[in-house]
Amino acid sequence: MSDKNFINIHALISHSPSCLNRDDMNMQKSAVFGGVRRVRISSQSLKRAMRKSDYYHTHIGGHSLRTRDLAKLKEKFIHALSDRYSEEQIATAMDLFVKGEKKEPGAEEKKIAVAPWAVSEIGEVCRIIAEAGPDADAKMLKKAVDANLKGLRSALNDAVDIALSGRMATSGLMTSVDGAMALAHTITTHAVDADIDWFTAVDDLVTDEGEVGAGHLNTQEFSSGVFYRYASINIGQLQKNLGDVSREKALEVAGHVVHMMATVVPNAKQQTFAAHNVADLVVASFADIPLSLANAFEKPVKEGRDGLMLPSAKALIDYWNRMKSGYGLDEQATAFSMVDGLDLSDSVASLPQLQAWLCAGGKV
Repeated sequence: MSDKNFINIHALISHSPSCLNRDDMNMQKSAVFGGVRRVRISSQSLKRAMRKSDYYHTHIGGHSLRTRDLAKLKEKFIHALSDRYSEEQIATAMDLFVKGEKKEPGAEEKKIAVAPWAVSEIGEVCRIIAEAGPDADAKMLKKAVDANLKGLRSALNDAVDIALSGRMATSGLMTSVDGAMALAHTITTHAVDADIDWFTAVDDLVTDEGEVGAGHLNTQEFSSGVFYRYASINIGQLQKNLGDVSREKALEVAGHVVHMMATVVPNAKQQTFAAHNVADLVVASFADIPLSLANAFEKPVKEGRDGLMLPSAKALIDYWNRMKSGYGLDEQATAFSMVDGLDLSDSVASLPQLQAWLCAGGKV
């Protein structure tokens, strides 16, 4: 089995006309790269789409809750843990988790910055509180929790998104987690000039009375394009974040990430555009270093008789081969491709086969 510590994942996905990620002006997110405008999907948007996807729920399980509303969060955790712990124990665990000390009776509930919470972590703290007994003070409880950090890490098996994406904590018992996955902002491989859709909402009752005009008139920016997605997974960090699990367990999670990189799409404006597209090319490799291939598209791909996907795929593979040769990189890789006319030396026939290859450590 490959002992390389990094998994690099590259995907090319062609989206039909859509507006999958917007800014505060209701315009498509974009970026200038190679001197031209590209449409962009932020890494935050894609990570949220992945952890909220049906695939994540079915194959990975629970995910974190991200909120700063402690009152509502407490209600959820009490509902989830009340069969094992008292309401007081759950409230104490939450209070310790963010502030490091018990709040005064009757004090107003404070709000913190939005943070990822895992019910499994709070359950683990509740267990420690229950074992410590009612006489334990905050200092004693903190020592008990610090002595069981591996247990808290193991609790992230029920909130794998925290293990992948990380978490910054500044107070209390909530631990900072160095994310095991680096996920790039997705950009088009080519320049994009957006289109504008003038849309109306017709007032049916006004129309029935013989009047003309719309009840609402607005504009929506949209475009289409071939998008490059890239992620890198630090296998050792993922093992640590999940409570020192086996390499095989970490590779299983990585296999699911590959599937989501190829199939999960943000749901913004999907009722309007239905850009439910999946990747045409996915490349996964075991490597010694993280390596983005975004510079394959620093010179924007030009549309020709073959459209944009085939020249984008050729540019990606050509750049990758030049990088491997120029830097002497020893990457163990394979690909799944639906691109007609693309010649690949190491490939499999389906996405499940690519996942199986990855989970087996690069063995067929």
